Parts: sequence; structure tokens; C-alpha cells
Amino acid sequence: MASSFENYNKRRLISSYFSVVLSIFLVLFLLGALGLFVINSKKITNDFKENIPMTVFFNNDANDTMISAFDTELKNAKFIKDYAFVHKDSAAKNNVDIVGEDFMEFLGFNPLQNSFDIHLKGDYVIADSIQKIERNIRKNEMVTEIIYDKELVDMVNKNVTKISFWILIISAILTVVAMLLINSSLRLSVYSHRFTIKTMQMVGATKSFIRKPFIWRSIKLGLIGSGLAIIALLFLVFYVDSLFPSLGIAKDYVSIAIVIFGVLVVGIIITSISTFFATQRFLNLKTDDLY
Repeated sequence: MASSFENYNKRRLISSYFSVVLSIFLVLFLLGALGLFVINSKKITNDFKENIPMTVFFNNDANDTMISAFDTELKNAKFIKDYAFVHKDSAAKNNVDIVGEDFMEFLGFNPLQNSFDIHLKGDYVIADSIQKIERNIRKNEMVTEIIYDKELVDMVNKNVTKISFWILIISAILTVVAMLLINSSLRLSVYSHRFTIKTMQMVGATKSFIRKPFIWRSIKLGLIGSGLAIIALLFLVFYVDSLFPSLGIAKDYVSIAIVIFGVLVVGIIITSISTFFATQRFLNLKTDDLY
């Protein structure tokens, strides 16, 4: 009978520990994932911005020397991520492949112009910078037209500001929720030992002596939960990196290290503080109040 009761208590204890570890893991994983997103938000927005093309068309009178000079100018420009020269014959061929008809057969000539497809660095894809770049390019007399999606540029920059604001709000809310969830789980764990705490206190044990094993056990559970969260976060990093290799998230070792360290520290601090106050509560209760 006693053995059956002991087994029941062990199962209940293991279940309590499992729920604490699971709570810590889920909360820290969410916080870590959000932290990775916040740290890499600039990369993500820049990657999107850098996919917005700017096309510069040249007059048909522009000779190879003029085009080569502009090519060199782009190569040395600090605001260029990459660019490609598109010959008008290549552009006509691409048009035939897309449309399925050769428009030059009934026109008798190629109306397209030589052009450069340019991708700017993300930091320069804002209204003021891109307009300044456009003005400088137009100083070239052979440039006939510059095309890019101005509305998309404005929309991206406005949405980036809004998203950044809401990310900060969500981060603050998640942090509070994380502390409440972990605190609640640890309080339940300590609650199951309330009679042991009071018995130790009645035989003369000091409060710090009673608290110490509970805090150490909570820290161990916090480390286990943090370790599981870190493993899950690493899988998440490599999965996202496989989907968006251009971001280079998996190679940003500093950011990954910051998040891992943050998850460990948060796991230890929240568990130790929560356990301290939970044990303190039962230490201050009278024996009759335990029931």
C-alpha cells in the first residue's frame, strides 16, 4: 500500500517537473524566436528592399564607350548592391519568350533600348536617397528614362516603421506572459511541497536553508527548458536559412550567440526569482493556512 502511494507521489512529482520544463521551453522558445526576428529585422527588410529593381534606359545613340563608362560608374558606386546590362536584342528575345510572338516581324525594327537593371542596397531604398540617386543618374545625357516602383518603395518604408513598433509591443507583452506562466508553474511545483517546507521550518531550519534546494532545483529545470528551447531555435535558424539563404541568418554567429545567452539568462533568472517568492509565501504562512 505504501509502495503504491510512493509510486503515485513520484508520478505526480515527475508530472509536475515535466509541466514546469514544458512551460519554460515553450515560453523561452517563443521569446528566442521573437528575439531572432527583432535582431534580423533589418536584414529581412533590406532583403525585400533590395529586390525592388530600378531600370535605367539608354538612348540608341549611346555607343559602347558611353555604356562602358556608366558600367564603371555603377561598379564604383557605394549604393549599388548588384546590376546587369541588358542589351536591346536580349530584351527583344526575352519579350518573344514571354509573349510568344516576335513583334519585330511586323514592326521591321527593334524599338527597345539598351538598359541597366539595378538593385540598390537596402539602406538607400528610401524616398530621399533614391530620388537623389535618380537625379545623379539623369545627369548622363544618354539616359532617356528611369523606372522603379515609387509607390512600393513608400509602402515598404511606412510598413517597416509600423511593424517595428508592434514588434516592440508584442515583445513586451510576451515577456510579461512568460514571467507569469513560468511563475505559475513553479508556484504549483512548490505548492506540492508546502508541508515539507513547514515541517523543516518547525524543526528549526532557517528560511535561506529551506529555500536553497528549491531554488537550485528550479534553476536545473530552467536550464533543461532553456537547453530544449536553444535546440529548437537552432533548428528554426537552419530551417529559415534554407528557405532564405540570401539573409545569411545561420552565418550570423554573433546574433545567434546573443539569443542563446539571452535564453539561458532569462531561464535562470525567472525560475530562481519565481521560486524565491513562491517558497517565501509558504514560509510566511501559518500551519493552519496550509490546508
